[in-house]
Amino acid sequence: MYYEFRIRGVLGETLLGAFPGLGAEVQAGETLLAGALPDQSALHGVLAQIERLGLELIDVHRRRS
Repeated sequence: MYYEFRIRGVLGETLLGAFPGLGAEVQAGETLLAGALPDQSALHGVLAQIERLGLELIDVHRRRS
């Protein structure tokens, strides 16, 4: 499945490095992380990483890849 994670603020290179395999795009002061995740465990890993880093998750969307 393909996921999009919208995070408040613009993430720098160091923070983006915490999300290997996900692409990043800045839109109106927010960062959109997007990419295919192999399973539910990987999804929970990304969500946990967002929380660990203290980032504000605005939205998550799932699409079929």
